[in-house]
Amino acid sequence: MAVTRKKAAPKKSSTKKSNTVKLKFDTGWSYDPAPESRSAATIKPQYDLFINGQWQKPSGKKYFATTNPATEEKLSEVADANAADVNKAVSAARTAYDKVWSKMPARERAKYIFRISRMVQEKARELAVIETLDGGKPIRESRDFDVPTAANHFFYYAGWADKLEYAFPNRQVAPLGVAGQIIPWNFPLLMAAWKIAPALATGNTVVLKPAETTPLTALKLAEIIQEADLPPGVVNIITGAGATGAAIVSHPDVNKIAFTGSTDVGKLIQRSIAGTNKKATLELGGKAANIIFEDAPLDQAVEGVINGIYFNQGHVCCAGSRLYVQESVAKTVIRKLKDRIETLIVGDPMDKNTDIGAINSKQQLETIHRYLDIGRREGAEMWESSCPLPRKGYFCRPTLFTNVAQSNRIAQEEIFGPVLSILTFRTDDEVIEKANNSPFGLSAGVWTDKGSKIFNLTRRMRAGVVWANTFNKFDPSSPFGGYKESGFGREGGLHGLMPYVDIK
Repeated sequence: MAVTRKKAAPKKSSTKKSNTVKLKFDTGWSYDPAPESRSAATIKPQYDLFINGQWQKPSGKKYFATTNPATEEKLSEVADANAADVNKAVSAARTAYDKVWSKMPARERAKYIFRISRMVQEKARELAVIETLDGGKPIRESRDFDVPTAANHFFYYAGWADKLEYAFPNRQVAPLGVAGQIIPWNFPLLMAAWKIAPALATGNTVVLKPAETTPLTALKLAEIIQEADLPPGVVNIITGAGATGAAIVSHPDVNKIAFTGSTDVGKLIQRSIAGTNKKATLELGGKAANIIFEDAPLDQAVEGVINGIYFNQGHVCCAGSRLYVQESVAKTVIRKLKDRIETLIVGDPMDKNTDIGAINSKQQLETIHRYLDIGRREGAEMWESSCPLPRKGYFCRPTLFTNVAQSNRIAQEEIFGPVLSILTFRTDDEVIEKANNSPFGLSAGVWTDKGSKIFNLTRRMRAGVVWANTFNKFDPSSPFGGYKESGFGREGGLHGLMPYVDIK
């Protein structure tokens, strides 16, 4: 990788409010661009709906644009499914379930799922490029995490398909029927794999709706499914906005709802299916507490914090956006964090040097800016990187707040951006009480050299996943899910099979 020395550009003085400090840190050098080629990906100018193994025009003849958040250019036009389209997709899924998929021997189902996983691997570079173009995340993250982990989930559940008697010993299990699945914009391909793979392994059929701002990798997955010769109707992928998702949730012939998204929408779904026999798993918002004790390996912990909030732009519901630091090491940790975030490169997501890419949409960027204003108004002190931002696209500097109170909104509400709130503590009991004082309970992190302290915190913290001396590590064999307003049910691992079967 080439490194070019450049004369340091003069820094402009900050024009922000008095409680905002802009760091000035100059390395004197910068990386030469190392962009990934767009030629690896084929994006059609227009996509229809994938229903019953075929591409079908939307009944309402409406399409909407999906854009590249880093350049604001239109990538493609995508079909907008209405209630009639949802009904066609559900009917196709029901027919496939009744006549083909539920009757197929489990070992044959496994072969199809395994074939999909291999094809995802074969098309990994193309999928990574499309994910980055459509979603704005750095190509390194799409290439090294999103796509491989998606393939691994298909591999993992292909192995379970003919072994359900071992997953549920001495129990009789049966598939539920048609699963309606709605996924968010932060991990489009991975979320599709999380939901489709266990549903197919347990004998269900699927109607999946990706987020309207990031539909392209799900549609590319539909092409892979078609190429894999999966029986028509087993997986149907339709695109649209909130109305399309609502039509899936309310359809009377859908037996199971799997949703990942905001807590507010999750509550609407709960109300909608109340009084029905539909099963549901909801993976909702989060405000993860990341805790650093004075005996922790501080450099490792700082890097874990960076990985937990900035490398993913804060776009994961389990992002460690609340950092609790023991008072005795708070100044040291904050100094190290400021130095480290100042080295992060914000820019073209297709550049392999980029650490932080584009925010997914203009609306989300406006939400982040609104919370930055809220944090300053509440009296917290804001630091942001001095890195330049591209002139076009939706970008946000990595930011941290200090002097944050437990009651501040930036410490209680999900921001979904590269913004870290730092609080301090003195004792174990104090930090456990503070960490649990949140409506969310999706994940948490603990950094300490003492195993007894790790076990004490993991036992008492109300979070679905607690990482010890690491953060944001995922494996197909490990369950993931939350407590409280972070939802219910688990995805991944053996636990991820349970929501898709009727156990007797």
